[in-house]
Amino acid sequence: MTDSTPVLRPRALFEGARVALVAPASPLDITRIEISQARCRQLGLEPVVFPSAAAQSGFGAGSDDVRLANLQAAFDDPSIDGIWSLRGGYGTLRILDRLNLDRQRYDPIPFIGFSDNTTIHVEHAANAVVSFHGPHPGGDFPPETKEMFQRVLYSAEPAGPLSQRAGDPPPRTLVGGTATGPLWGGNLAMLASLCGSSSQLSADGRILFLEDIDEPAYRVDRMLVQLERAGSLKGMVGLALGRFCTTPDMEQTILAVLTQFAERLGVPTVAELPFGHAEHNCTLPVGACARLDAEAGVLEVVEGGVEAPGVGSANT
Repeated sequence: MTDSTPVLRPRALFEGARVALVAPASPLDITRIEISQARCRQLGLEPVVFPSAAAQSGFGAGSDDVRLANLQAAFDDPSIDGIWSLRGGYGTLRILDRLNLDRQRYDPIPFIGFSDNTTIHVEHAANAVVSFHGPHPGGDFPPETKEMFQRVLYSAEPAGPLSQRAGDPPPRTLVGGTATGPLWGGNLAMLASLCGSSSQLSADGRILFLEDIDEPAYRVDRMLVQLERAGSLKGMVGLALGRFCTTPDMEQTILAVLTQFAERLGVPTVAELPFGHAEHNCTLPVGACARLDAEAGVLEVVEGGVEAPGVGSANT
């Protein structure tokens, strides 16, 4: 993907859209699957649970072949209007090289998920197709999260600023300034794991967004340095940092690591934005244009991530 590549936007979700519920990574229990089905119906969607969702093989929801077959079938089925990962964990990296995204290049549908699903977002970005870093259906889904999810996925209009929730930590300006560019990023650990592979991130000309969970400060620092040394951050125009949750270190220790990193790069940077492994997890259209106002502590989506039904998806 280059700056001159036309971006493909999936069709918007709509009342009655058939959404595949898949588990391309770690297993989950039947209760979470049931919650996920109920959430889809609350959102006006028709859930289609794929077979391996309830499977388990080692640390995966079924073997690599089974998980890949289910995910591939969801992408290839013309009756499916969207794909929503049931959870992250670990496992998408093991099937990534065999995943065929041909359909997404001519008839894209929304792919939604976060955490381990970052690898699938990177593959979409490499093919210049917008995908959606957002909450899983069986997880926390407060009203503010629902509102942002619907703004991003049900309307072709720009979603605007990330929704705020009372009680959330306030955004922190680490480096001042403003930046505009396509959103690209996801889970820090997953992006670091792609360094040196054919899927390595390039944030050139883009606003990079990062989040993570259960990582001590020294490992966060090591992964940030890994991205930097690998050249993944060359040309990055802005840095949007979400939640770095339940770390073994005190909050100020993690904040110090992020602040040093941001100051070293010298691009507009805001921390504690409302996305990631937290109760309020805003949906971000990966590949759509956003504006980061670091002075005000605001990340605003300024370009629609989906096309209205009946509208072609190629955009220049």
